Amino acid sequence: MERDTSSSDVSASHVGRARQRRRPTEATADGNRTNGPALLVNDQNKYKSMLIRTYSTVWMIGGFVLIVYMGHLYIWAMVVVIQIFMAKELFNLLRKSSEEKQLPGFRLLNWHFFFTAMLFTYGRFLSRQLVNTVTSDHLLYKVVSGLIKYQMFICYFLYIAGFVWFILTLKKKTYKYQFKQYAWTHMILLTVFAQSSFTVANIFEGMFWFLLPASLIVINDIAAYLFGFFLGRTPLIKLSPKKTWEGFIGASVTTIISAFVLANVMGRFQWLTCPRKVRYHFLWNVIDLSTGWLCCDPGPMFKPDHYSLGEWVPKGFPWKEVVLLPVQWHALALGLFASIIAPFGGFFASGFKRAFKIKDFGDSIPGHGGITDRMDCQMVMAVFAYIYHQSFISPQNYSVELILEQILRNLTFEEQKFLYQQLGEIYRERQLMQS
Repeated sequence: MERDTSSSDVSASHVGRARQRRRPTEATADGNRTNGPALLVNDQNKYKSMLIRTYSTVWMIGGFVLIVYMGHLYIWAMVVVIQIFMAKELFNLLRKSSEEKQLPGFRLLNWHFFFTAMLFTYGRFLSRQLVNTVTSDHLLYKVVSGLIKYQMFICYFLYIAGFVWFILTLKKKTYKYQFKQYAWTHMILLTVFAQSSFTVANIFEGMFWFLLPASLIVINDIAAYLFGFFLGRTPLIKLSPKKTWEGFIGASVTTIISAFVLANVMGRFQWLTCPRKVRYHFLWNVIDLSTGWLCCDPGPMFKPDHYSLGEWVPKGFPWKEVVLLPVQWHALALGLFASIIAPFGGFFASGFKRAFKIKDFGDSIPGHGGITDRMDCQMVMAVFAYIYHQSFISPQNYSVELILEQILRNLTFEEQKFLYQQLGEIYRERQLMQS
């Protein structure tokens, strides 16, 4: 009896499957499988995602342009805010609420290490790049110069305080979780601050060296998405199944061309090319962090060169020469790196997310995921832009500003007075020799 029932069920289900009509989506999927890999553009569900992504992208670009217009200090503040969001997303990645219920205040320890690292990173940058604030107020001068002089000791003391705090909070049955969080916190700090400090250094070298690399990453990302959306057929890498060779190649060509053109456009604005330097006065030394427009000698990299086309163009061609900036040739190197190497920062992040079985690091940006999802390639690019600038563009000699910085920071008033007298005698002797 059971055998007959089961056979009748099987036959009925077989008839049901035979009579069931194939749905349009199934037919399309089968057709795509027979004809080759499906184009992403044929997936109707992706259009909604594309609209959300485009909407949030427009808002992000608009906000970024506004912050750039406001000046160096506001861009620095933006970098700090991005670091806080990235740290929050990464801290939450390995967080276990069941374990932390037994450890009240343990999450606060992570942020203690975070702000200690921030003080160490930017304190060093301030003391090295912006000098100490020397004012006519003798007490304020002593306080500020003392903080800068002992900044490393203060940061070390704060770190040791956090270390002791961690040891005192160790509890049975949570040792493994606590040490895992301790190591994870240090890895986050190394990743976030080691690379973002290069970003801040690029900002004060001249906004051009921050804005151009960041723009190239954005252009590469958008171009890869569009080329992959409409033309993508061939998978690029298993870590990111949605990435295609068509998107990668199309984005590379677009990024390199954009680098050459954008460098010419941005290089003509002193507001972008002038570094934010320290202004000196005979009574005090002021950190120049105003938001006003900068004026300076743009330097040889941003002075136009005329190139004759000669026999390369026909006789009736209206342009016989082109005007280019020398920095455009360097921009090609930035564009090449942004299109070929920087995307591997995104592949690394994809592999990292797959290891933890998550889709995105967060949901701060609709259609994009978290802040960390948008900054993976940016951080790789920022390090390269700084190293390239220091290696091939930045002058290797000492400047008057740098020497003055060292004098004001390291010599006492009596030593500065003695140095002034010695320089005066040397100057007079050279005048007599020349005469």
